[in-house]
Amino acid sequence: MKDKKTFITTFRQHFDAEPRIFCAPGRVNLIGEHTDYNDGFVFPMAIGHYTTIAVAPRTDRKLYLISHNLNEKATVDLTKNEPAGKWHDYIAGIAAMLEQKGVRIPGANLYIYSDVPVGAGLSSSAALEISSALALLSTSGKTIPNRELALLGQRAENQFVGMNCGIMDQFISVHGEQDHALFLDCRTLDYQQVPLPSDHVRIVICNTMVKHELGASEYNNRRAECEKGVSILKNDFPDIKALRDVSLSQFIASQDKLPPVVQKRCRHVITENERTEQSIQALETGDLVLFGDLMNGSHDSLRDDYAVSCKELDMMVDLARHIKGVLGARMTGGGFGGCTVNLVKKENADQFCKQISKAYKDKTDLTPDIYVSIPAQGAFEWK
Repeated sequence: MKDKKTFITTFRQHFDAEPRIFCAPGRVNLIGEHTDYNDGFVFPMAIGHYTTIAVAPRTDRKLYLISHNLNEKATVDLTKNEPAGKWHDYIAGIAAMLEQKGVRIPGANLYIYSDVPVGAGLSSSAALEISSALALLSTSGKTIPNRELALLGQRAENQFVGMNCGIMDQFISVHGEQDHALFLDCRTLDYQQVPLPSDHVRIVICNTMVKHELGASEYNNRRAECEKGVSILKNDFPDIKALRDVSLSQFIASQDKLPPVVQKRCRHVITENERTEQSIQALETGDLVLFGDLMNGSHDSLRDDYAVSCKELDMMVDLARHIKGVLGARMTGGGFGGCTVNLVKKENADQFCKQISKAYKDKTDLTPDIYVSIPAQGAFEWK
């Protein structure tokens, strides 16, 4: 539903009111994976896929929600707002966090449409949280700073929905800039907008169309393994608080004191932080070949040391690396399925999409979803 006029007409048909419209994008992480909960560095960009919400205020302290994609309706009573284990918890959670901040929501009618792929690791949840936060804020007449908006979305997902995510997804959904990726320090929330030259390259996202059930439990295991590594390394380096604080030379000096599996997990996080910082330097000097090499190194580390890849991701990456014009290929997101992200020369992007789709289907009998992207604008009101 790219047409604003159609969107407004549809809202009027359901609610007989004049809406305001708010949009927030999904994201892809270019490099810096599983570093966020270790206080490290990430480098995501917003993608040109948005969750769009038309909203008009009510006065009865109820949210009336219609999801175009799910063809479902839901009602949330703000006077007794508790998780229901359904899709609308993301919106109800935002309302709850706003009210905790003293922002009273009078009630609202919301019509929700999204073209952010669900279940692909492209952060459809953060797009829904941030667009609904802007929509609900508009009914109260209040605004909050962008940094607090991102933190509010994270709190809604952590405390209301019950997913212990980091800050990256909400932060890039709010702060994304056209033709820029965002280098974020997950400890301080300091960030830098880094130009990504869309006149030279395209970011091509390839969905493997698989998602293995290991994800949630293994995610918690990885966090615990990293924390164990920190507790052991503290004996040699008392000042460290997280793996982000451990230099590669310190790790090499003390790695033999770590259990073998913990050693591998720590090595990934420490080297991934280094790769992420190096990737910013590569872009600043225009060295796209080095940036691609760092992406390749990231995937190999996620596969071998962090063990969060799977055969389909590895296959998609390996196929991509043999196609003309590909500078780098890696899994992106939590792992065990989902998407790969590929740095492809602009002139080769169309042919890459055809070749990777055919090659992957020939190997797996699955037809991958392919998204060609350049860095997109973060959340905004559609006027």
